[in-house]
Amino acid sequence: MNDVIQLLPDSVANQIAAGEVIQRPASVIKELVENSVDAGAKNIQVIVVDAGRTSIQVIDDGCGMSETDARLAFERHATSKIRKADDLFALHTMGFRGEALPSVAAVSQVELLTRKAGEDVGTRLVLHGSRVMEQGPVACPVGCNFRIENLFFNVPARRKFLKTNATELSNILTAFERIILVYPEISFSMYSNGQELMNLKAGSLRQRVVDVFGKKLSQELLPLEVETALCRITGFVGKPESAKKKGAQTYFFVNGRYMKHAYFHKAVTTAFERLVPQGLVVPYFIYFEVAPSDIDVNIHPTKTEIKFENEQSIWQILLAAVKDAVGRFCEVPTIDFDTEGRPEIPLFNPQAHTVEMPAVNYNPEYNPFKTTNKTPSAGGGDGKIYGSRVSQSYDVQKDWKQLYEVAQGERQVERLFQNSPAEESAAPDFLADKSPAHYQYKGRYVMTAVRSGLMIIDQHRADMRIRYENYLQQLSQQQSRTQQLLFPEVAQFAPSEIPLLTQVLPVLTKVGFDLSDLGGGSVAIAGVPAGLDGLDPVALVKGLVNDVKEMGSSVVEEQLNAALAQSLARQAAIPQGQVLDNEEMERLVNQLFACENVNYTPDGKAILAILPQHDIEQLLG
Repeated sequence: MNDVIQLLPDSVANQIAAGEVIQRPASVIKELVENSVDAGAKNIQVIVVDAGRTSIQVIDDGCGMSETDARLAFERHATSKIRKADDLFALHTMGFRGEALPSVAAVSQVELLTRKAGEDVGTRLVLHGSRVMEQGPVACPVGCNFRIENLFFNVPARRKFLKTNATELSNILTAFERIILVYPEISFSMYSNGQELMNLKAGSLRQRVVDVFGKKLSQELLPLEVETALCRITGFVGKPESAKKKGAQTYFFVNGRYMKHAYFHKAVTTAFERLVPQGLVVPYFIYFEVAPSDIDVNIHPTKTEIKFENEQSIWQILLAAVKDAVGRFCEVPTIDFDTEGRPEIPLFNPQAHTVEMPAVNYNPEYNPFKTTNKTPSAGGGDGKIYGSRVSQSYDVQKDWKQLYEVAQGERQVERLFQNSPAEESAAPDFLADKSPAHYQYKGRYVMTAVRSGLMIIDQHRADMRIRYENYLQQLSQQQSRTQQLLFPEVAQFAPSEIPLLTQVLPVLTKVGFDLSDLGGGSVAIAGVPAGLDGLDPVALVKGLVNDVKEMGSSVVEEQLNAALAQSLARQAAIPQGQVLDNEEMERLVNQLFACENVNYTPDGKAILAILPQHDIEQLLG
């Protein structure tokens, strides 16, 4: 009987491991750059061609490797980071498994140039799909130079499912940001297809955040620092006015390692519970320093999920630290018990000080229209007649207020019935008028009568559907009107958003935006589509780019047009709570029923509902 269980070859095992560790070109850059950081590099350069499909190159000036180390580095579970299992609970490096380089070599063609300090020549190593093709001495600088070409050349299914170059480059920049924000003392640079995307010099942490995300963010950050026996928390948290619904920069780092932690994110949002509207998130860059024995990073190959031993205690510390930072920004006064030498300010006592109401003296008999028979000093010979006219004035009643109220009542009654015949007891005009065709309820819904009952329309969703179809038509026919801004505004984008911005700019121009790429992630906004009065153009363009970023997949031009039209319509639609007059409601209803789809918004939400007549009768029956 033949045995059925066999040991897998190393090449197959490496390809299986690569399926977990190397998911896309961004994973390769993450692993190689982390190795450069562990090697003590002070300058790291990343060069990609075609978003990593064709070539990825990582150059550093770290400690380098000997000839033997260079060969062993591509063997599975070969690492210089740990020696025994107990070292897993005292990690001070980014990598430790020894799976990254073998996984990369299993699905690509790798060339490595490396030299250690003190050695005259370096080592050149070439591998194709885990097979060593060449090895020999070479002249090269101290450090490592990895060149990864034709990623997934032997796994066509994985290469087929890579996204567009813009999406993959955005993922590369996102992974790169998570590393450069931890090591401000290291200089980083990145190039894509020969174009420089980032060139960051060594400096402080705040300067690194500003260099990556723009100078405007520096004015919105509050310093955060607290040190306890369990952990040390430093970094920055945004001011309440910097909160965003989408696209907020939220970063957690533990011992120099990026992590995702929904529980700690809840602590930050709880601290801003009554300071920002619901659904908005403030940006934050928070760094934890915890004893390595109190955390476990060996959970997932990507190492972004980390378990804490004292999770609840750290949650409370984080919440208190964020509240303290916000409190110091708001300049909340503290209780001061040091009152020595301060002047005494007497308090008001209503019992000891009686205050009387001021008295007003006036003559109730005074009447400015009552005069004596005196001839005017000027005017000539008819003074006797003039005097006799004035002398006929009557005395004013003392209770003049009552007389005023009676007069007002008579005038109101006269106004109500002035158009009615005297012999008929007709209703006032305002009761006889016809009711308006539409009625607005709580500034959100437009209610109108139809044959089958009562129709209720969501005004925001209805306007969103109308604008969506209008923008789609403009994009397809390339017919748009631009409203120029009096003063152009500049929008700053993060490096990870630059590839998407390049993809979106031509489509935004078709719909009516006047945009100019200033380079370095800055875009000048000189005009917006007509009909968007009152909207912030910077927030509008950023919201459009964030919506495309959240799609997270490659899209053809038609899908991109639909996504942009939907995002633009949602931001420009009539907001909830805006009061509409009857003419505006009539126009909204007419335009809605001229659309192709009157029942649902572009994202599938119901626009209208009908309350049947028999249901109304049952409610009132």
